[in-house]
Amino acid sequence: MARSRFRVTGRVQGVGFRSWTGRTARALGLSGWVRNLPDGSVELEAQGPDERMDALRDALWQGPMFARVTGVEEHASPDAPDGQDAAPHDFHIRF
Repeated sequence: MARSRFRVTGRVQGVGFRSWTGRTARALGLSGWVRNLPDGSVELEAQGPDERMDALRDALWQGPMFARVTGVEEHASPDAPDGQDAAPHDFHIRF
């Protein structure tokens, strides 16, 4: 089971990136969250089986139709970051 935090840069706000990420992660059976950052990037944290996390990594480079992803940074996360451990298969949008 892997857990990583990602920061996605490019044209990723105002194009439905958070909703798309939530749908994609839930379809992969991942748990976690996604949010916009003030600098125009999107941050997310996801947890799940390694092969499903690999699929999410690949998907993040594509994004939704109107997104233009220029970078995806990933950092491994320890268990229960921020004191918030998502329930299995629960992926939510933070505002």
